[in-house]
Amino acid sequence: MKRSDRTLNEIKVTFPSLSQNESFARLAVSGFVSQLNPRVDELADIKTAVSEAVTNCIVHGYRDTVGKVTLVARICEGDEIYIRISDKGCGIEDIDAAMQPLFTSAPEEDRAGLGFTIMESFMDSLSVRSRRGSGTTVTMRKRLTARKA
Repeated sequence: MKRSDRTLNEIKVTFPSLSQNESFARLAVSGFVSQLNPRVDELADIKTAVSEAVTNCIVHGYRDTVGKVTLVARICEGDEIYIRISDKGCGIEDIDAAMQPLFTSAPEEDRAGLGFTIMESFMDSLSVRSRRGSGTTVTMRKRLTARKA
């Protein structure tokens, strides 16, 4: 199927990088996407991917400080969901390495290193842009199964 960039609806929220806001981000996207009447498994995939991206901002992007996380969600033509999550944190030194399963920038912590792997497996596409000292932007897309509301 052809990807559409025509936006039909959009939300944008910015919130502090506090761990309790990870669930807020998941619920905000879930509520927004629900207007398309997604299947339960599709909604679970989206919520999980959002959780992973926001957790990365909180845990890795800002480390022991509080910064801002910005979430943009769009509904595009063809029942495609576009989600962009960004921070202005420390950035990722080596994106290719960070996207490898089991890689973690915090080996001293109890982290699985599967965040990007989970995002990639649950969404149709994943793009990561980062600049050391300037932050990271994760962009994900998922086309929902066409259903009648």
